[in-house]
Amino acid sequence: MRIHRRWQIVLPLLMGAVLAVPAKAQQPEPAAPETAAPAPTPAKPKPAKKPAKPKTTPAKPAEATPAKPAETAPAKPATPAAKPVTPPNVGGVKPTLLGQYGEWGAYTASPGGKKVCFAIAKPTSSQTNPPDRPRNPIYMFISSRPAEKVSNEVSIIIGYPFKPGTEASAAVGSTTYALYTQQDGAWIKNAAEEAQMVDAMRAGQSAVVKGVSAKGTESTDTFSLKGLAQALDRVGQECK
Repeated sequence: MRIHRRWQIVLPLLMGAVLAVPAKAQQPEPAAPETAAPAPTPAKPKPAKKPAKPKTTPAKPAEATPAKPAETAPAKPATPAAKPVTPPNVGGVKPTLLGQYGEWGAYTASPGGKKVCFAIAKPTSSQTNPPDRPRNPIYMFISSRPAEKVSNEVSIIIGYPFKPGTEASAAVGSTTYALYTQQDGAWIKNAAEEAQMVDAMRAGQSAVVKGVSAKGTESTDTFSLKGLAQALDRVGQECK
């Protein structure tokens, strides 16, 4: 019942156009390319003793040559912000960007008048075995739907149909969380672990998602967690 309920609610809202068309079956086609110190003041010279009858003009004391200012290294250019992810439509409505934080974008939409907010990112690296298998776009969502009293729900669009009856996994640090799968979507299997997983992601560096396609292709997708905490805070402000 839990799988059926989440599948009926989450996918029409968060995946929109992505799930309207099933992920393409893997075919042998080319894979799409997937990122100065001041100079010291010279000492004042002592006056020469006045001769009784000077025969020559006293020599003018030599001026100290100012030291050449030390060269400073040029400042490193600032790292450009990550390009915002273009999310799929939510219930036919184009989401509005609330802010981009590192690799994560915070978005909101109101399909059917019901507000939805979510943080979304694409993987920073993806691998398949066999290598270079073509896939549809891959996303990780963490969403909130106040009307349904849902907050920080983790879901993944993997870019291919999962092998029926198989589980996927998401590793954050040293902890691995089991994910149940349906078509090309995955959700945390044990709902009691979801808050723990989100907290780990807030403090972590990366999340590694692994799965197996209907044709047996193994995939490993790594999501950077840089900016996730800020994106979730923004989502929380918008969807209280």
